Amino acid sequence: MPAADVLLSWFDRTARDLPWRDPDCSGWGVLVSEIMLQQTPVSRVEPIWREWLARWPVPSALAASSQGEVVRAWGKLGYPRRALRLHEAAGVIAAEHGDVVPADIDTLLGLPGIGAYTARAVAAFAYGQRCPVVDTNVRRVVARAVHGAGDAGPPATTRDMADVAKLLPEQDAVAAKYSAALMELGALVCTARNPQCADCPVYDTCAWQLAGRPAYTGPVKAVQKFAGTDRQVRGRLLDVLRGATGPVTRGQLDAAWSEAGQRDRCLDSLLVDGLVEQTDSGLFALPGEH
Repeated sequence: MPAADVLLSWFDRTARDLPWRDPDCSGWGVLVSEIMLQQTPVSRVEPIWREWLARWPVPSALAASSQGEVVRAWGKLGYPRRALRLHEAAGVIAAEHGDVVPADIDTLLGLPGIGAYTARAVAAFAYGQRCPVVDTNVRRVVARAVHGAGDAGPPATTRDMADVAKLLPEQDAVAAKYSAALMELGALVCTARNPQCADCPVYDTCAWQLAGRPAYTGPVKAVQKFAGTDRQVRGRLLDVLRGATGPVTRGQLDAAWSEAGQRDRCLDSLLVDGLVEQTDSGLFALPGEH
């Protein structure tokens, strides 16, 4: 990789104007964005993020709402258990941290549903700390630009973190910005398919480019399908509940998916996950909405 200023200069010119990158965005705003962005495109997240921050500008506001309200507001972002984990984390932040998202990585890791990536992302992007923030995009950039490989292969947390840590500038704020720039490069230019190498700011020093862009020959990551999966069925069932003004009957849920075995399995899993509750009269509702 070239000197950091090459990538930082490119980022200054081309970075997307995202609301959670605003210097005035709170740690809470950054945390909400990071949870929402997991496996979900920016285009789907941004409008929902704006609605959430307008409605729940601080953790205590979210914590005061019911789980059902939170799941309903999550809409079609997918993986709705993230909404419940964020609700739980908000309660802890409000009760134990003065309604302010902690800046310390170890403290962040102690919050419900906050893993290693999210903790470091909040520390870097909300609080300007120097720490490696490694997602799929960053791993791919490093694999190509540093190691000359077409892709990163299976994750190896210790190695991946060490690779990125070596690249970070020493100054905290500059390192945090560099982390965002690496991520942006992987998201917009150094993409998994059809990378836009002619537009890449590190083209001249990219090890993969200099090696002739050799094909990746390692393990192939399975492509996740959606149609017909339990994820789709769970989403259909939740759509029925989100669209209702109160508890619904089993028949209303049955109409959402024709295959009974899969439908019943998915409804059971939603009940176990706490995303759906059954009333004493046998009706079904979002948590806390009956």
